[in-house]
Amino acid sequence: MICVLKNMYLKQLELDTEIAKNHNISYEETKDKRLLALLVELGEFANATRTFKFWSFKPSESKERVLDEFADGLHFLLSLGLAYKFEVDSIEVDSEEKDLTSAILNSYHYINEFYNDRSFVKYVKMFESYLKILATLGYDWSDAYDAYFLKLEENHHRQETNY
Repeated sequence: MICVLKNMYLKQLELDTEIAKNHNISYEETKDKRLLALLVELGEFANATRTFKFWSFKPSESKERVLDEFADGLHFLLSLGLAYKFEVDSIEVDSEEKDLTSAILNSYHYINEFYNDRSFVKYVKMFESYLKILATLGYDWSDAYDAYFLKLEENHHRQETNY
């Protein structure tokens, strides 16, 4: 699966610029907050999939809801790339994890690695691990891409309405 990101950075920059203006913030002062937000969004995604809830018979939330949560993580991955000036035109995901729980745990692992070493290589590994979650779910890039742009529209609306 090839995930083309190039135009997403431009759209994310527009949103980040609007947020920065509205809240008088900069990338420099919010890097750690963006990283924490990514971790929180990954947890919210895991909660929507219910993959770890071995004690429950309740199924995953709808595909649309799961993709909405996944899109939240994409926003912060792109935003972190902009904050560190790490833009990637595309990422190829050539495999998936053995199961969703492993995929999510691996993504947490690579986010932590990026926290400890904020290099371009670690950024790409972090992003790849996140995209492997999508492959593990059996979703394709167009699902996530469409979800990202739906959420982007919602996030712009939130800024316009003092969310």
